[in-house]
Amino acid sequence: MALTAKEVKEMAKALGADVVGIAPIERWEGAPIQMDPRQIMPEARSVIAMGFRIMRGSLRGIEEGTFFSNYSSMGYGGLTYLYIPMVVINLSKFIEDHGYEAIPYGHQSDWRAIDNEGNLKPHYSRPVAPGKARPDVMVHLRIAAYLAGLGEIGYSKLLLTPEFGPRQRIGIVITEAELEPDPIYEGPPLCDRCMACVRECPGNAISATKTVKVTLAGHEVEWGELDCKACDIAFRGGRPMDPNEDDSSLEDYYEPMYGYKIKPSHITPFYKKPHNLYITGQAICGARCMRACMIHLEAKGVLKNKFEKPFRRRKPWVVDWSTPEELLES
Repeated sequence: MALTAKEVKEMAKALGADVVGIAPIERWEGAPIQMDPRQIMPEARSVIAMGFRIMRGSLRGIEEGTFFSNYSSMGYGGLTYLYIPMVVINLSKFIEDHGYEAIPYGHQSDWRAIDNEGNLKPHYSRPVAPGKARPDVMVHLRIAAYLAGLGEIGYSKLLLTPEFGPRQRIGIVITEAELEPDPIYEGPPLCDRCMACVRECPGNAISATKTVKVTLAGHEVEWGELDCKACDIAFRGGRPMDPNEDDSSLEDYYEPMYGYKIKPSHITPFYKKPHNLYITGQAICGARCMRACMIHLEAKGVLKNKFEKPFRRRKPWVVDWSTPEELLES
C-alpha cells in the first residue's frame, strides 16, 4: 500500500516534531535556482516541513538577565544541530523503508553558495554542468514551512504559527513520495504589524518603512527589510563603535565586523562575547524580536500554546556600561 500523508505526519510527531505540513514541489515554481529543492532532487514530489518549538522556558534566563547560555544551547544550537537532525533522519528512514528516496534536510548548509542576503559568494563554488545550481543549494526553511501551510511570514520575516507564534525552528524532508499536500495557511492573521519586533531589535536591523515583497505559490508575501549586517552584530550582543568614540575603559568585545570596532551593547552583561555553543549558538540578544512578537501574540490570546502566567513579569533590564561594576554588587 502506498505511503500516505497521514502516516508521515503521525510518524513525524511521534519522532518529536510539534507541527507538520506537506507542500507539493510545484509550489517552488519560480524559486531562485540556488533555493530550489528540485536542484537537489530533480524527481522530488513533496517537501515535508516540521516545526520544533523553542521552549518558552529556554528564554527565561535571558529575560531575567542571569542565564544566557540556555537559549543558545537548548533553544538554538541544540535544536538545530542535535534534535532536528535526529527527527529528519529517522523520518527519512521511515520514508525510504517504504521505497521512496528522502533527503533529511535539517538545517541550511554552512557550505551554501549564497550569503545571508542571497548573493552568490565570489569564487566559492561553480556549477558542475550548464543549468545546474552551484553547490550548495540552500532551501529557505521559513518559506518551505509557509508553502507547507504551517503559518504565515511575519513583519520580522519570522515564521508565525497559530500554535507557537514565532517560537519554533524548522526542519524539512525532501522526498520522491507524492503525498497529499496541505493548503497554504488561510487562518486568522497572526501578524498585525504592531512593530514590536522593530522597536525591540537592539541593532535597529528591521526597517519600519522599507519592505520586501515576494510571490510564493501565487500568494503575495511581505516583510520588513532586514539589515543582515546590523542583525549579525546585535545578535552577538555587540554594537558598532563610532570612530570618534573615546571608550578606552572597555576592551574590544569581539573582533572587528564589517569595518566596525565592536563593543558590548546595552543588551549584554558580558565583557567579551562567550564562545559559540553548537557552532552558531551565540544569540546573546536572546532573540529580542522573537520575544517581543511572542509577548504581543500571547497578550492577544491568539496562540494555541497557552500559559498560566505572562512571559514578561518584571521591567526589562538594560546594561549601563558607564556604571562601575562594584556599585552593582554593593
